[in-house]
Amino acid sequence: MTHRTLGRRLLLHIALRLAAATVLLGAALVVELREPSDLAINPFFALIAAVYGVSLLFIASLRFVPRFPVLLDVHFAIDITMVSACVALTGGVTSLFATLYVLPIVAASTIQFRRGALQVAALSSVIFASLVLVQSLQATGHFGPLFGIVIGGLPSTSVTQYTVGLNVFGLFAVALVAGSLAERVRRADVRLVQASEEIADLHFFNQYVIDHLLSGLATADGENRILTFNRSAVQITGHTTANVLEKSASEILQLPDGFADQLDEELLRARSKRVDVQYRRTDGRVITLGLSVAQLPLPDRRLGYLYTFQDVTDVRRLEREAQMQKRLAAIGEMAAGIAHEIRNPLASMSGSMQILRQELQLSSDQAQLMDIVLRESDRLNDTIRSFLAYARPQRATLRTLDLRRAVSDTATLLRNSPELGEGHTVDLALPSDAVAVDADENQVRQIVWNLATNGLRAMPNGGRLTLSASVSDGDRPAAVLTVVDEGVGIPAEDLESIFQPFRGSFGKGSGLGLAIIHRFVSDYGAKIDVQSKVGHGTTFRIKFPPAAGRLAEEPGADVSAPPLDRGERRAS
Repeated sequence: MTHRTLGRRLLLHIALRLAAATVLLGAALVVELREPSDLAINPFFALIAAVYGVSLLFIASLRFVPRFPVLLDVHFAIDITMVSACVALTGGVTSLFATLYVLPIVAASTIQFRRGALQVAALSSVIFASLVLVQSLQATGHFGPLFGIVIGGLPSTSVTQYTVGLNVFGLFAVALVAGSLAERVRRADVRLVQASEEIADLHFFNQYVIDHLLSGLATADGENRILTFNRSAVQITGHTTANVLEKSASEILQLPDGFADQLDEELLRARSKRVDVQYRRTDGRVITLGLSVAQLPLPDRRLGYLYTFQDVTDVRRLEREAQMQKRLAAIGEMAAGIAHEIRNPLASMSGSMQILRQELQLSSDQAQLMDIVLRESDRLNDTIRSFLAYARPQRATLRTLDLRRAVSDTATLLRNSPELGEGHTVDLALPSDAVAVDADENQVRQIVWNLATNGLRAMPNGGRLTLSASVSDGDRPAAVLTVVDEGVGIPAEDLESIFQPFRGSFGKGSGLGLAIIHRFVSDYGAKIDVQSKVGHGTTFRIKFPPAAGRLAEEPGADVSAPPLDRGERRAS
């Protein structure tokens, strides 16, 4: 029993004692008014005053009861003493107040259970029998007044013995019954507390599981108003639980028009309904929400709705990329064969045109037309060569190489190539330590070259192109290639499609440069990240897997040397 419960029960017993004392006080006053006592002080008044005093004393000492349990025994002993005094004043064995012994027995059973009830019953029986014995001795003249009180009205010996035995039996019977009931109540309380704790633990566990689900979970009533919203739902949508409760699920989850109107009818035919929703979070970011809804029986026997949803933006993007790769693989195999067949007659046609131009006497217009044909043939041949490199890449020869050298060599080629226009500057940002990467050197150079030339073409009016190689932080450092330009930038809606073949936005080139880069990067298991802002430029960042081999020392130029400026460009 907790201290709080014990104190509350003791206060109740003291209150009942005071109520009984007040009733006795009223009865004593009535008797005193009708038949005034010869004594200076009515013993009943003294007894009732003692009851009030002891009760107030016990109220003051309640805080000590948990530390000193013996105070409980004292408490009930005083109760028995008060009842015994009342019995002595009202005729002893013939007193009608002998039944008051039952009250402390019942009180003890509620606090000390069966043991306490039997103790109080035994003490009550002993004191009551002692009073009857004193009463008998007084009646025979063998004992004088007890504290100035003579207990009179003694019946015959057989009646006295019968009365005492009956009262003692009754007191022990009440003690056994009250104690047994109190024990049952105590065990029921213990089971109730255990059941309450188990229910609370189960509720906490269920709530813990719901809050730690990776999927958002929301429930709604029959009018589709949200009742619950778990932690993942808050993280996915950006809403707080307090802001969504009792609001329309269609509004909070941004369901398509007409979705909720047809929901009941469709859920009769299927257990659930699923839909992908373009969802705008509270922070403005747009995500793809994969949402399922099913009917949920509510405690009031009505049917509500159970919504489960996840942020499937990355999943859908990966699915689109996988579909694109699958589609491109099939197209590439077919187109590679076609391109190969076109390339052979194209080479024959180009060679024949060159011979004819040398041997025939052509006018200036005819020579110009012939040059256009040859130039377009070369451009078509370059396109086919790039396409074949994308569709049928050569087998890579992997080795551990220094990414700094590939970046530095490519920068040197750029500064001496026609791609570099007036106003262009190529900068290098290379660390002093080697940047190891497991890759094919030719493919790495092609990756750097394609990204760099794209960056130069994105700056038609000039600008700074920065090529850098670095090592990532973490337990397993990896090589990182970064190419930054100050060009026109890429619109956000076009970022996902820039690696598709023939999607080039510049007049020059075949439109396969980024597609080839994406294929190389995918083959290496690397990750490519693109960040761009229209009018401010684009940043390509490729993070390669950690190198497994050791980098061999190679003699050569210092790749970390500062780059040549625009005025030091050599003629090609």
